Amino acid sequence: MVLKKLGGRYAVQDKIGAGGMATVYRGLDEVLGRTVAIKTMLPQYATDPSFAARFKQEAQAAAALQSPYIVSVYDWGKDEDTYYIVMEYLRGTDLKSGLRKHGALESKKVAQIGSQIAQALSVAHKHDIIHRDIKPQNIMVQPDGNIKVMDFGIARAKNSHLTQDNSVLGTAHYVSPEQTQGKDLGPTTDIYSLGVVMYEAATGQVPFQGDDAISVALKQVNELPVPPSQINPAIDPALESIILKCMEKDPANRFQSANELYRVLRDYLAGRITSIPTTTQVATITNTANLDSAAATMTSTRPIARAARQSATGQYRPQTATQQALEMEAGRRKRKIRNTVLGILASLAVIAAAIFFVTSVLGDREGQYPVPNYMYLSQEEAEQQIEADEHFTLGEVDENYSETVPEGHVMEQTPAPNRYFPEGTAIDLIISKGPTPAESVTAPDLLDKTASEVDEILRELKLIGRAGDEVYSDLPAGHVAEQDPAPGSAMKAGDTITYHLSKGTEQAIVPDVLNDTEEGAREALTAAGLEPEVSYASSNNVYAGRVISTYPGPGETVDRGSTVTITISTGPSTQDIPNVIGMDYESGMAALNDAGFYIDPVYEENDAAVGTIIGQAPTGSAVVGSTITITISTGPAAPNPPGDGGTPGG
Repeated sequence: MVLKKLGGRYAVQDKIGAGGMATVYRGLDEVLGRTVAIKTMLPQYATDPSFAARFKQEAQAAAALQSPYIVSVYDWGKDEDTYYIVMEYLRGTDLKSGLRKHGALESKKVAQIGSQIAQALSVAHKHDIIHRDIKPQNIMVQPDGNIKVMDFGIARAKNSHLTQDNSVLGTAHYVSPEQTQGKDLGPTTDIYSLGVVMYEAATGQVPFQGDDAISVALKQVNELPVPPSQINPAIDPALESIILKCMEKDPANRFQSANELYRVLRDYLAGRITSIPTTTQVATITNTANLDSAAATMTSTRPIARAARQSATGQYRPQTATQQALEMEAGRRKRKIRNTVLGILASLAVIAAAIFFVTSVLGDREGQYPVPNYMYLSQEEAEQQIEADEHFTLGEVDENYSETVPEGHVMEQTPAPNRYFPEGTAIDLIISKGPTPAESVTAPDLLDKTASEVDEILRELKLIGRAGDEVYSDLPAGHVAEQDPAPGSAMKAGDTITYHLSKGTEQAIVPDVLNDTEEGAREALTAAGLEPEVSYASSNNVYAGRVISTYPGPGETVDRGSTVTITISTGPSTQDIPNVIGMDYESGMAALNDAGFYIDPVYEENDAAVGTIIGQAPTGSAVVGSTITITISTGPAAPNPPGDGGTPGG
């Protein structure tokens, strides 16, 4: 069922997820015919410029990142009052759900997932983008076991003006100490969060737990993690040391780049890492046989380091000077942060009370009036309203491009709406000129590129790709065989380029044309998409003009357009008959056999020597394979016996 269509091409279908700012639907890109995920901003945030800017930044941040481990963003826009982002549709389950269902993972699997997340973060950090919300809920595990990092909703460019408020966003269980304290953030904040994710994947639980986000955040700053091996003794010590280095409280002691962490995890998976030096102090579980007690210790408001003094028997061990110093420092930092939080809350209460007093008791400020809201009005309407207003005048009117405000409408006003200003204050307006003009681009050469390569190239050039019908081609299947417009053509960003993927070379089956006439064989081969090539040979078995054989043979599969050789019979071949008269039998028989003839010997008495050939028939020439009759001498005839001369006397 189609719920709505966005941007004229994205059919919104069933709901598949929801978050604090947006709802995610499964949808269909009707231009490319592919299933997509469509994230739409919740209506209550759509009119808030700061949320709209954050939503737009998510789309721009993620769209700039190309990695097999980052969800691809295809498009974003606004349709009437709906902001939306179009993303790759992923099948699988998020890592958090997987851990809830299956529990802790085997060490190698934890490292594999961690290395892929590190590769994704490395790409983001190279673009100066910090994710700031790495957590299992934002890691999608696909059916093949590989992961994709999702949700760049609070990602920030390191120099973005949106980071200047130092607001603490993210999920308390996974944020770094410096993020909790609202400090400037670098790539190492994501590395800390990834360390927490690997900790949870290896143990089945997060390192710090509490009754609310503030108590968890305080533990991130003050308390030490219980070694993963005390929760899951099966964890590999080398992996444990990698996780703890990621979770160093001081960013300078962590891995300094996601790429460095990836290389270490890669070496670990290859068996080249046995341990990683770390300065992390860790808490100990007082009784590893009782994990419930350990959980209670972790949710306590006391530093976990204090629990380390208690032995397995329940007796406290004396602390060393170093341990005492660490515990005192941890307590001092904890009190400082808690006091800071309480101070902020108290300040907010004072401000709220002051506002209430001013608005309730003093009423409107004398001589000052609230500025009306002219945002999104047409220029004509806004100017008319200002000129009709008895308190304010029209100031400067300027123009600028806007991707969200329609052309000719107010995109910005100064002073801002609902602020109090003296009578006569001039209201400056900035009018939208519509979207920034499309950039001129040259159509790229997509020939022999795969579909994924095409997507990447077109996204970089801000062109829209449309997959046309597949065609047969000499290029490998799945590679672009044709495109329109042709490479080098002039285009503008946002234009559509149509490409046709190759289905590979078309195949054909050699027809059976044996004993067909030459003309019939040619027609049959041509109709099958093959090219006939003719040769001739004599045959004693096939009539002249008929096909003796084909190569390749009948029924074989070949590329369409291939050449098939057909051999046409010229009829039986003739051969001169050797003259073997006068030869002995053995020599004559050999000569006739070599010429391709059979022999039929007959014998008769002759004055010639025994075994001499004295006749042959036929002579001259004959069809090869014919039988030649040869006459062989058996020697002279025997003489009559002499008479007895009669009987004398009588």
